[in-house]
Amino acid sequence: MYLMISTYLVPLDEVDRARDDHLAFLAGLEERGLMVSAGRRDPAVGGIVLLGVDTEAAARELMADDPYVVGGLAEYAAMGWNPARGVLADWRRPV
Repeated sequence: MYLMISTYLVPLDEVDRARDDHLAFLAGLEERGLMVSAGRRDPAVGGIVLLGVDTEAAARELMADDPYVVGGLAEYAAMGWNPARGVLADWRRPV
């Protein structure tokens, strides 16, 4: 799994104008079984997308199409993560 941690590069009102497109993009990842969870950080300086992919390259390739990235509104840092406890410990990508 990869945590894709975004940081907004512009004021929040500019980010919010693209939010519907961003949420539609995330819904597409979820429908494909690639996104585990996502949400805005608190305070709202970016967000986190948890992807069920095996490599950083795959995670970065997916997020390159995020409308926030395409529009220059946000950038992502990638962090690999292997949950060992809790509800995500046995998570598997849907078939």
